[in-house]
Amino acid sequence: MRRVVVGTAGHIDHGKTALIQALTGIDCDRWREEKERGITIDLGFAHLERGDLQVGFVDVPGHERFLHNALAGLGGIRIMLLVIAADEGVMPQTREHLAICSLLGIPAGIVALTKSDLVAPDLLELARLETEELIAATPFAGAPVVPVSARTGAGVPELEAALLDLAGRWATDAPDPDRPMRLPVDRAFHLKGLGVIVTGTLASGTVAPGDALEILPGAAGNRGRTARVRSVQVHGASRERAEAGERTSLQLTGVELSELERGTVLAEPGGYAATRRLAVRCTLLPEAPAPLTGWTAVRLHLFSARVLGELRPLGTKTIEPGETAEAELRLGAPVVAVRGDRFVLRRPSPQTTLGGGEILDPRWKRPRAAALPQALAALRAGRPEALALWAREAGEPGASDDDLARRLGRRPAAIAPDLTELAAAGRLLEAPAGHGHARRWIAPGVYRQVVERARRELTAYFERDRLAPGMPKAEAVRRILPRGAELAEVYLRWLAAQGVLTVTGDVINPPGREAKLSSTESTLARRLAERFTAAGLEAPSPAELAAELGAKREIVDGVVRWLLDRGRLIRLPGGLLISSAAVDTLATDLAATGWDRFTVPQFKDRFGLTRKWAIPLLEHLDSTGRTRRLGDQRQVVRAR
Repeated sequence: MRRVVVGTAGHIDHGKTALIQALTGIDCDRWREEKERGITIDLGFAHLERGDLQVGFVDVPGHERFLHNALAGLGGIRIMLLVIAADEGVMPQTREHLAICSLLGIPAGIVALTKSDLVAPDLLELARLETEELIAATPFAGAPVVPVSARTGAGVPELEAALLDLAGRWATDAPDPDRPMRLPVDRAFHLKGLGVIVTGTLASGTVAPGDALEILPGAAGNRGRTARVRSVQVHGASRERAEAGERTSLQLTGVELSELERGTVLAEPGGYAATRRLAVRCTLLPEAPAPLTGWTAVRLHLFSARVLGELRPLGTKTIEPGETAEAELRLGAPVVAVRGDRFVLRRPSPQTTLGGGEILDPRWKRPRAAALPQALAALRAGRPEALALWAREAGEPGASDDDLARRLGRRPAAIAPDLTELAAAGRLLEAPAGHGHARRWIAPGVYRQVVERARRELTAYFERDRLAPGMPKAEAVRRILPRGAELAEVYLRWLAAQGVLTVTGDVINPPGREAKLSSTESTLARRLAERFTAAGLEAPSPAELAAELGAKREIVDGVVRWLLDRGRLIRLPGGLLISSAAVDTLATDLAATGWDRFTVPQFKDRFGLTRKWAIPLLEHLDSTGRTRRLGDQRQVVRAR
């Protein structure tokens, strides 16, 4: 079945609700107060089915005080049904509702001249001319204008025929498979015996009994908890599945009514994220009270959400009434948004519609001033350019397929061709999945910064410590990739392939580097080695040797490490240093004792050692397999 949703618009008491009842037989006024006062206060719903065409109606309040309720119901509308009473003509709310429908990008419209039975033919013709003049300057120019009377039924068949013709052109017969499910909630209530019920126009995807849905925004404004769908209804009839564009009612389990309200979004888990910062293309209405300059208090209406925030122009100092320009929104509470969503902006007090437009970036991060024009140009250009911008913005950690898809309101598979094309053109680098991270996309400019940082950090490190065997890998990652440690293996592999560095075990070096001693350091190394060898089993510390030889401590430390790396010295447990030749001699002498087992006191007495040296030496002999600890004794391990 093909589906389309029609939304009413128009001034209070121009007969919107009566007209819907005449078309569908359904009274959209649900509340007792609405019936007593004779005005629509909240959203009402009706439907009409003809053959394979299903037309859903959202009846919105006409009174200015209830415009926020009207705005909550206009998300997902494909056809505007503008209602103008022939006996009163165009009124303030007529103009405001029409402006709002234009700002929301509703693609089609039709006008009903109601109460046509109350005016003479010449006045009806004047009302038609006034209506055609009103819509001529809007996207609905040329829309059908149909005189009708809900009281007598005159014109109702003609209006229905025109509506069905328009609906047939704008109806969809299948949801877009590239878009995850999203249902902005416009009502949430509790029914005895059934539990929690929510309703809304399904913005994208499908939903069926048994589905798990994420409740957004969550408590922290980002990821939310989940609820399960117990049953699905469309226009009061049980269904196995509801599809995008349908008025949908869901019975939920696993959630409390207090967790749901108008503005909440039920979504496919992981498909969407909440946000407080947006970049938008904003059109200020010609009748807006003043230009927008600096931060201006606004109320954002996005689907069924209504949130206070601040707006300021981007790339220009002022947006004049009637102009369109980029702006950034900073919100006081999170909303669920994707690129391409339409919105309306109103002034909080006094309440006036200022304008509206389209979201360019739902998770806007303002770049530095010099980079702002390039960022705005990328957002204007289209999806591939936006993807490249967002990858560049992500920096060293890169952007995952899921992150990028969420900003677009698409499934990751849907944007894969764009990413592949950008990579083929050299505009993105693909970091394959691995080591607990998903595939990431990195901007070449970000990688070039990593290359420059790697060269700079390696140079600085070896200027400070020329004799180091290499920069420890952990330190290199910390210095070279302060934000990209999760992708360290990928970056190091790229840097090695490009000849920026080499990775050997747990150390990193520039290609071809070898720690070489100067002539002065070579002399110092020979003297240190001789001094350690002469000291035997109780060698002096590097500090003592530096004082003894009249050398700088940092130079002695570097030469000592050079001797350790080449096996000339050994660092015992606890940090004591000793000549490797002295340890080899000790092992030979120990084997010559004829002992099978011995105690620490025996070992100390035999070799004239203090406990300070005896215990570290025995631990070293244990670790190298020359002795084996057995309780309080050691066993000599002899070669077979």
